[in-house]
Amino acid sequence: MIRALHASDMDRVVSIWLDANLQAHSFIPSEYWKNNLEYVREALPLAEVHVYEDAQGVQGFIGLDGDHIEGLFVAKEMRSHGIGKQLMDHVKQGRVALTLEAYRKNAGAVRFYQREGFTIQGEDLDVSTGEMEYSMQWRRR
Repeated sequence: MIRALHASDMDRVVSIWLDANLQAHSFIPSEYWKNNLEYVREALPLAEVHVYEDAQGVQGFIGLDGDHIEGLFVAKEMRSHGIGKQLMDHVKQGRVALTLEAYRKNAGAVRFYQREGFTIQGEDLDVSTGEMEYSMQWRRR
C-alpha cells in the first residue's frame, strides 16, 4: 500500500535513506550522508512524502518538492521487487512532468529512471559532493 508519511514512520524512513545512500553512493564519503541525517529528518515532514508499506512495515519512500523528486529509496532487502516502480507510478498520476537529479556514477539509478521514461536534460557538478549529476525529466505523453 502507498500512503502519506506519518510521524511514526520517521525512524524507519531515515534508516532506509541512510542505508540506501551509503550503498548506492560508495563514491561519496559516508560522513557526508551521516552528517546530513538530522537535516533530512527535519526536512522530510516539510516535503510531500509517500511511503510503500507492506505487512512488515515501511519498505520504501519517495519525496517531492512540487514536481521535483528529491529522492526515491527502497530498503535493501526489498529492492528489485517493483516497489520503486510502484512509488514512481503513484507520483506520476495527475502530473504532466517530473524532474530529478541522479549522480552520473549511480548507473543503476540512471538506468531505472530511464526505464521509467526520464531523459537526461543536462549534467552539472553537485558542489556539496564534488560529483557530477544528471538533470533528468519525465513528461506525460
